[in-house]
Amino acid sequence: MGQIKAPAGANKKKTIVGRGYGSKGRTSGRGHDGQKSRSGGGVRPGFEGGQMPLYRRVARKGFSNSPFKVVLQPVSLEQISHSYSDGDIVSLETLKEKRIVKGKNVQVKILANGELDKKVTVEGLKLSENAAEKVKAAGGEIR
Repeated sequence: MGQIKAPAGANKKKTIVGRGYGSKGRTSGRGHDGQKSRSGGGVRPGFEGGQMPLYRRVARKGFSNSPFKVVLQPVSLEQISHSYSDGDIVSLETLKEKRIVKGKNVQVKILANGELDKKVTVEGLKLSENAAEKVKAAGGEIR
């Protein structure tokens, strides 16, 4: 009975917190002396030790139009020729129905890639000059 011992690590001394230097070995996990070891100490975010900070070094001049940029989704004449038949109307709604174009706020531009061999009416869409010529050459109409 006198030889029974608790396993290693079973009996741990309780840590008394916040009772001065003696409680956890003087520095309480803050390293040694210095600005960051004091209560309320430390530097503000972005401070670089007196060097000119990054947020002041970077230029903030000029204007960017990127938030107002309009991205047009390209649709080729080959896709239209494949998906539409003679006399059909090509509009944003019909392009969405045929799943050529996806998304809510989408703008489309028809490009002259491929050949168009069907008479179609293009309504309310942007076309490149070559695409407009090919639609008219095939007997189509642009509104």
